[in-house]
Amino acid sequence: MRIGEMCTTQTIVCTREESVQGAALLMRTHHVGDVVVVEQPNGERVPTGILTDRDIVVSVIALGLDPASLLVGDIMTDDLLTCSENDDVYETIERMRLRGIRRVPVVNADGALTGIVSADDLLGFLAEEMGELARIGPHQQSQEKRARH
Repeated sequence: MRIGEMCTTQTIVCTREESVQGAALLMRTHHVGDVVVVEQPNGERVPTGILTDRDIVVSVIALGLDPASLLVGDIMTDDLLTCSENDDVYETIERMRLRGIRRVPVVNADGALTGIVSADDLLGFLAEEMGELARIGPHQQSQEKRARH
C-alpha cells in the first residue's frame, strides 16, 4: 500500500512567523498534536518544518518562556523527514523508526504538502493487516472440510 492512500489529508498548517501560542491554539481548535510549518512559493504549501505539542512543552513551557513572544520558527523541528504519497508503507515505517519520528508530512511529486502520516495511522493499518492474516487459519480449515465432504 502507498502512503498517499492512508495519510490524513486534512493537515493543519502555519508559517514560521506564527507565534507559538497561536500554533498551540490551532492544535487545540483542531484536536491535533502537531502543525506542519509551510512556505507558499507559487501558491503551493511546501513543508519546511513541524511543531508538536511536545516541542512546546519541552522547549517553552518547561523553561518558563512566554509562548506569545516566541515564533514557531524559533522552536520548530526543521530537520524534516517527508515522504512521497507514492512511498511504500513499510519503507516509510523503517525511515520513521531509524529517525525516531512519529509524524511525517506527505508530499506530492512537486514537493507540495498533501497530508501527514502518523505512527498511530500506521499502527491501525498494521492491526488490520494482522487481523486479515489471523483469518487465514479458520478459512483454510473450512475450505478443507468442504473439500473432504
